[in-house]
Amino acid sequence: MTAPVRSSAARDRLLATASRTFYGEGIRGVGVDRIVTEAGVTRATFYRHFPGKDDLVVAYLEAVDVAVRGRVGEVPDTTEGAADLVRALAGGIGDELCARGFRGCPFINAAAEFPDPESPVHRAVVVHREWLAGTVTRAFATAGHPDPAEATRRFVMLRDGAMVAGYLADPEAARATLLAAVEDLLPA
Repeated sequence: MTAPVRSSAARDRLLATASRTFYGEGIRGVGVDRIVTEAGVTRATFYRHFPGKDDLVVAYLEAVDVAVRGRVGEVPDTTEGAADLVRALAGGIGDELCARGFRGCPFINAAAEFPDPESPVHRAVVVHREWLAGTVTRAFATAGHPDPAEATRRFVMLRDGAMVAGYLADPEAARATLLAAVEDLLPA
């Protein structure tokens, strides 16, 4: 993650416009000219805030990352609290799958469009996924799972599959399957 950036109304509009269009239509298919026009700013204003489109994409992903981290919070210190966090995380993902306008995971979508591991966009995806895996591993460990790393690998794969299934198939079925499978991962 980069250092916090000072906000301005123009930057906020650029980021809001980019977030809406990148998520709804894909990143590569949306150009800077469109973002600038829809945000109601000049190209000079765009470049004052973002040296290039990749920087805007990274800012978009970082904003999503910050929002997700805020919703998840810290792993509780108790066995029950940690297990409840895993359940709540799966429940939140399940709710997201069933939300109107759901178009898949912004991070999976970005990784598909930016497969080069050296890309700053790809690295932003990796940062989020490393945080997610670390958080889930701590939760499984605190909940008493005998192999928290393996439980995390399964959780993340279930989450990724549910994100895709929620977009391409029946989101209610994807949510139900995710919740049942995550419950199976938790220690009895």
